[in-house]
Amino acid sequence: QVQLVESGGGLVQAGGSLRLSCAASGSIFSIHAMGWYRQAPGKQRELVATITTTGDANYADSVKGRFTISRDNAKNTVYLQMNSLKPEDTAVYYCACAVLSDRSNWGYWGQGTQVTVSS
Repeated sequence: QVQLVESGGGLVQAGGSLRLSCAASGSIFSIHAMGWYRQAPGKQRELVATITTTGDANYADSVKGRFTISRDNAKNTVYLQMNSLKPEDTAVYYCACAVLSDRSNWGYWGQGTQVTVSS
């Protein structure tokens, strides 16, 4: 079992920045990849960015060049640095992880943190 706890959300003006954190605990040795998803009101949850234990990162086209995902293995924490924020980035952001035994399944989720970007 893996537990994920997000932090760092809040209210920011368009063009501003926020950094989200996701701390993992439990069976952290089993983690293959971690990622960030988001869900805006009335919309489906969508992938924002992912990063593997080897540091390979992927981004949604809508955030490329503005968001950066990184990880601190010593702290078992993944970060999402969000710059040049837009009102359409407003959503609840969720941290997720996939374990080595089931790499294609984001089986563990955090509780979510609200990000609101005002125009």
